[in-house]
Amino acid sequence: MFGTLKTLMQGTNARAEERVRAAYAMELIDQKIRESADGLLLAKATLASLIQRQHAEERQITALTARADDLMQRAGDALTAGREDLATEAAEAIAVMENELTLRRDTQGRLEARVMRMQHSVETATRRLIDLRQGAIAARAMRDEQALQARMHSTLSGPSPMAEAEDLIASVLGRDDPFEQSEILAEIDRGLNRETIAEKLADQGFGRALKSTTADVLARLKGQG
Repeated sequence: MFGTLKTLMQGTNARAEERVRAAYAMELIDQKIRESADGLLLAKATLASLIQRQHAEERQITALTARADDLMQRAGDALTAGREDLATEAAEAIAVMENELTLRRDTQGRLEARVMRMQHSVETATRRLIDLRQGAIAARAMRDEQALQARMHSTLSGPSPMAEAEDLIASVLGRDDPFEQSEILAEIDRGLNRETIAEKLADQGFGRALKSTTADVLARLKGQG
């Protein structure tokens, strides 16, 4: 039971994480691009430091080689002059210089290899960062297009401001004209007034009767008998 609940919780958390990632995809992309750019800047700074060390070793090797060559020439001159003691002292110094040169050349070789690897990494990272930025532009454009399409869909289908506006227009156009209605009522009133006057005149014996009376009905009955 506990294992089942744990699995369900893990699935719920995974789906929630997916929804968050989908909702904030562009923000996450921008953050990752910033992190990548920061990493690239650090790699460039490291490369610059390695190149500086490489140049420093080259200068040291050049200077040390020149000193050893000069001392070698002087030791030869001393030996030619019969000053073996000075030549021996110079030889000891030259040996120390040659050992230092060996170490520095090894260091220079390692630095050169590191510089080459770092240059390759920086170039690769630069190209990938350019691709990421271009991809982010494309992703942002697609997101904006999808959002626009979603708004258009909600506007053109189902309950929407456009449909509500159409209903309101139809409602207004379908209403009775209050002016026309008042005119009709006035006409009815005028007709009623005319009928009332005619009835009064008929009741006084002017013109034919407009309504049947009890006397009229009895007269017709007697006439039939």
